[in-house]
Amino acid sequence: MNKINLGAGYDLIEGYINHDIAPLDGIEVIHDLNQMPWPWQSNSVSDLVAKDVIEHLDDFMAVMEEAYRILCKGGIMYLKVPYWNSWSAYADPTHKRGFHELAFRFFEPTSGWCGERGYYSKARFMISDEAFILMPFSPYFSVPGIRKIYIRNKFLKKIVSTLAGIFSGVIIDLEITMVKI
Repeated sequence: MNKINLGAGYDLIEGYINHDIAPLDGIEVIHDLNQMPWPWQSNSVSDLVAKDVIEHLDDFMAVMEEAYRILCKGGIMYLKVPYWNSWSAYADPTHKRGFHELAFRFFEPTSGWCGERGYYSKARFMISDEAFILMPFSPYFSVPGIRKIYIRNKFLKKIVSTLAGIFSGVIIDLEITMVKI
């Protein structure tokens, strides 16, 4: 089984096929992910890393379906994306969108979002881990001793996401681990 690091850039992962659109040192597969199908066989990937990648792509639903196609049953996808109202969603001029955590529930069959709008996609994943990433006062200045804060607790996530809906920039990024079912 293949392990693929999509959009690796300079963040190469040993033991993975490192992919990017740019011909950088260490990149083994050069491909524009907006062009489908991707250059991997169906059900041939056990681990798919897509950190800071899918916000650059044109069609989120097609990306999720293509990831579903290449992952084997039980395959794991690790995602990191900018939160919908954070500075990181729009500071990079190549970003096409930010993401709300509920967007990923449309692929999870136990979710009411998927149940109500299951016709959006045939791709099905279970979310096995989800973290909100906070970085107080970023990007304007850093406070010594304060680094990224990862919120995984369900109750704390409700509080933080409520605050994030009122105040921009509370949540910087989302990290989500999904398992193909």
